[in-house]
Order: sequence, then structure tokens, then C-alpha cells
Amino acid sequence: MIKAENIHKNYGDLHVLKGVSLNIKSGEVVSIVGASGAGKTTLLHILGTLDLASKDSGDIVINETNINQLSSKELAAFRNKNIGFIFQFHQLLPEFTALENVCIPAFIKGTPKAEAEKKAKELLDFLGLSHRHNHKPNELSGGEQQRVAVARALVNDPLVIFADEPSGNLDSASADNLHKLFFNLRDEFKQTFVIVTHNEEFADMADRKLVMSDGKII
Repeated sequence: MIKAENIHKNYGDLHVLKGVSLNIKSGEVVSIVGASGAGKTTLLHILGTLDLASKDSGDIVINETNINQLSSKELAAFRNKNIGFIFQFHQLLPEFTALENVCIPAFIKGTPKAEAEKKAKELLDFLGLSHRHNHKPNELSGGEQQRVAVARALVNDPLVIFADEPSGNLDSASADNLHKLFFNLRDEFKQTFVIVTHNEEFADMADRKLVMSDGKII
């Protein structure tokens, strides 16, 4: 599903990633852990096509597509169709309802409104938010907001979900529920999950745990 070879990333003189290589299978839940500054989020953003690796890096292949060979326009379309993102802070748009927030990636993809709303409602219902379709983010709890963000990440049926500290802003009960939810989603929808986390208990639940230190997987 995901293959990366010899990934480097420099910010000026700062060498953040130092030749990272990895293989992630379809349907795996993989956690990435390590101290702050180890390069976890940088790696996640590069794998998720939100950032570019340095020019001396090798290839990144997602579902048999070499993303290094795509134009900016092609990359944006590939990202929208194949990749979902969940961040520590839900990044919901405050002026829109839960349903509208979930629909946004589908609208960008060009999905007709009725079809997008039907899919969004199904996901919200699956996530226990059937009574929250028309609520705005400030009317939802932290856990509910994050579940809306999960639905948004899933609305285009992406092949892979990248999550960056998805439970870092939640209380322990909401965090536990979110962690269990990822495994339920994998079993239900067969997606691949790559999750950066400081939560060691959650990291140990993953099918595989990758430990980063000083810009490398150790």
C-alpha cells in the first residue's frame, strides 16, 4: 500500500529526516512514536503529500502510484481521492454544520450534493452522531468534534488515513473511544491507518509500532 525509500527532509541546515524507509501493508494500523522533534509529523506530512521530501530522497509509492511523478494538480486530485487526514485539532469550519463539514471533501471531488450528503449522514450515524447532523462545532463536545473530523476524513472512501496526534486534545475517556473507533473503522471499511501518537498504550494496540529517533526509524 505505502512504500517509501530513503526519505530525507531539510529545513535550511536542519536535517529533520535522515533516510527513512518503510513499507505499510493494505489494511494495517501502524503507529509512529518517538520524542518531540524526532521527525514523526514531518514524515506523516510527506507520506500524506502535504509536504515534499528533499530532492535527494527516493520514491514514495501509494497504491502503486509514484507520487513524486505527479504534477501539483495531479497530486491534489490524488490526495483528495485516496487520502484522509485527522489532526490533533479537528480543523472543522465553525460556520458550517457537522454534515456540511463532512461533505466538503466530497464537494471538492465533484460528488453531487445528494450523494455527498447521503454518504456523510451514513458516516455520522455510524459514528454515533445521528442526532448531531445540523449542529455547528461550538455545539459539540471535543469527542464529538473529533468524530466529525473522522467522518470528514472517510467521506471519499480513501485508501489510507493519516492521523497526527488525533486524541491529543481529548480527555482520557474520549481518547479511548477514538482509539477503539480506528480499529472498528479498519474492520468495517478496510482502510489503512498511519497514526502519529504520544499515547503509548494506543501505540501498542496497533498492528505495528514504528519508533523514530533523531530523524530515523530505529
